Amino acid sequence: MMPAGADHAFRHWKQEGYRTGLIGKNHCFVDPADHDLFDVWCEISHNGIPKDAFGPKGMDWFRPADAIHAAHSVRRQMPTVSRHFSYAVSDYPLEDYSTGLVSGQTVRFLEEHGEDPFALWVSIPDPHTPFEAPKQYTDMYGEDVVEMPPFRQGEFTDGTAPERNRVLYEMIGMTDDDEKDKSGVVGVYHAMVRFIDDGVGQILDALDRLNLRENTIVVFCADHGDFSGEHNMIAKGGAFYDCLTRVPLIVSWPGHAPEGVTDESLANLIDIVPTLFELQGLDQEKSFEGAPLPTVTDARPREAAFSEYGAGGPAFGLNELYQLPGPYGRPAMGKSLQWREAEGRRKMVRTPEWKYVHDPMGDLDELYDLVNDPWELTNVVAEEPHAGVLAALKVRLADWSIGTEDGKVVPLPDEKHYW
Repeated sequence: MMPAGADHAFRHWKQEGYRTGLIGKNHCFVDPADHDLFDVWCEISHNGIPKDAFGPKGMDWFRPADAIHAAHSVRRQMPTVSRHFSYAVSDYPLEDYSTGLVSGQTVRFLEEHGEDPFALWVSIPDPHTPFEAPKQYTDMYGEDVVEMPPFRQGEFTDGTAPERNRVLYEMIGMTDDDEKDKSGVVGVYHAMVRFIDDGVGQILDALDRLNLRENTIVVFCADHGDFSGEHNMIAKGGAFYDCLTRVPLIVSWPGHAPEGVTDESLANLIDIVPTLFELQGLDQEKSFEGAPLPTVTDARPREAAFSEYGAGGPAFGLNELYQLPGPYGRPAMGKSLQWREAEGRRKMVRTPEWKYVHDPMGDLDELYDLVNDPWELTNVVAEEPHAGVLAALKVRLADWSIGTEDGKVVPLPDEKHYW
């Protein structure tokens, strides 16, 4: 959550005179002073409109509240498929699901406020648990269409996986699930993604129709991925596999940003706001730790990306897991969520060829050869031939960690006193 009084992009955009809005999921702003920075606020989450949601403000939902509530009824009482996961198919009007609702509400925002400078956060809750999608989309991803990712037998039992990942596998590893159900839940996930594709298309069509496209910077991204069958798991947890940390990132601004270009260099999500400020001609804030992205700005390509997880809390290992009632599955994930979210302070560095994860309180670090093992099925951190690579990545991670530490304990002197 955004700390009260924190310096963030919407504070600056509001000061610059932009009409500001949030439509969709809010797992960021809780301070009433931040709510005041938004002219439009229409909040919906995974199970519908939250009972304690702020708003709506500035716009009413374009769909009746009872219709929205009905379209999310399945999600609030998901059928039990296995101890590891649930999934469902339903058939309500598309505009009453969160994806259709957020997309349609965004179109109406553009129609009402598009003539003014605007900064709009369109936050579609899916794809995410609960895994449920309209029949129109799940029909596209039957068992004969879904291709399950590879899995290495022994990945979590041969001593190469860290305990933290083994704990996760104990809870959401699809060890005794029917293959039809595995492909079923992955198919629903794909259907949720396809629904979002159409929703984003609806928004882009509105920008074209309203002649706003060439004067609007559009950024499409996600906050995390999903196992979706990789490592024989479903949903997500505190691991750094690519399926969880490598997310889509598209920047579009016709006439200004190169079109149809795929930049293979590495990026961090904290680079998005500095990129937008650069494109808008706004001053970069010292409190923003990211940097403008290449290709869409003059910045140089990155050689590495970084990620971190945890807030410094105590470890949650197998001993702690075994204190919960078994058999382990989604209930254990829910009961341990807050503990696992806060556990430790682990960090990751990824280059095009390698990934290294350091966990100060863990039993094993992780090293993956992404060229020869792109699915990250074998942790080679203990293999001697990779000692040089490991040492170099440790230095790179340390350099980044130092460079992104919290503010200086002792204030820096004025620059005129440097010489």
